[in-house]
Amino acid sequence: MRVYHKAYVYLTCGTDLLVFDEPDTPHLGLQVPGGTIDPGESFLHGAMREFAEETGLELDVAFDHFSSQDIPFETIPPVGQYRPAPNRPLLGRHIRRNYHVRLGARPKSEWEHYEMHPSSGGEPIRYRFFWVDLFGERASDEENFFAAFGAPLDTLRKRVTRLANAA
Repeated sequence: MRVYHKAYVYLTCGTDLLVFDEPDTPHLGLQVPGGTIDPGESFLHGAMREFAEETGLELDVAFDHFSSQDIPFETIPPVGQYRPAPNRPLLGRHIRRNYHVRLGARPKSEWEHYEMHPSSGGEPIRYRFFWVDLFGERASDEENFFAAFGAPLDTLRKRVTRLANAA
């Protein structure tokens, strides 16, 4: 089984979480920015690079590791939140590090951006970015998220609440 090392960024502004979908493959559901770590790259640097490549935004803020995931895609049936695009299979084991980044103000409310060089190869991928309320109905159902991106949200909700109470 092939092993992929991945890093993802859960960007929040207050209780809102930055997510994206792929308008050209709407069945995938919601995702968060991030992706495959390059050889010799740390998870942190990979998270920063992937975030910038996917969103078009450069962040000069703290990236705090808040959760990890070990997802064996080869043993997960391709249904529900795990449906890969036909031309982008997810076979293999995905070792993920998830980072929380907080902003005081949204850089944009909604925008589109293309990932020009997907790690799986192929044509550029169009992403549509927008915000969802972490405590709202859409973010509360993990089935709205692709590939277990919703799984760390309970941990993130507790973290956001704790940080807000400390401020």
